[in-house]
Amino acid sequence: MQRKYRAKIFVTLRPSVLDPAGVAVESGLKQMGFDSVEQVRIGKYIELLITSPDEKKARHNLDQICDQMLTNPVIENYRFDLIEVESQTGVF
Repeated sequence: MQRKYRAKIFVTLRPSVLDPAGVAVESGLKQMGFDSVEQVRIGKYIELLITSPDEKKARHNLDQICDQMLTNPVIENYRFDLIEVESQTGVF
């Protein structure tokens, strides 16, 4: 029996990688008067539905998807949340 899972994937730059977009946002916020903001980092958020016989296989497939397509493992880290959903659910 196949199960359907919703994956919520969070991709961030590794801490050692410069983040020019984050620096620009931090600077802009400070110019707007938000002096309490520090160390802005910009990332990506991805949602997808995946069908798998079990959660272990779904997690394995998601690791491969993230490593091979959704991230650059040299400069990015990722984590994901996986939630089983009803099979007929097709919208986020």
